[in-house]
Amino acid sequence: MKIKRSTLIPVILLVYLAVMSTIGWKQYASGDMNATEYFGIIALTLAVIVALHFSLKRRERLRAERMADIERNQNNNNTI
Repeated sequence: MKIKRSTLIPVILLVYLAVMSTIGWKQYASGDMNATEYFGIIALTLAVIVALHFSLKRRERLRAERMADIERNQNNNNTI
């Protein structure tokens, strides 16, 4: 079974976010970065990843509908 792009790309970005958050934790813990900045960046990044997921889902749905229309039109042209 092929993994859909709308799932794969956000999962890869979530793993990347987890790694970068872990790396950035040292700056936050040492006081170089305040909580608003650290958690704000994480929240904003999560919001972008969720928006990307839904955008990719919509594109996949539109592509599937377009392909179904093309197939339906080809079948109608063949029967005439």
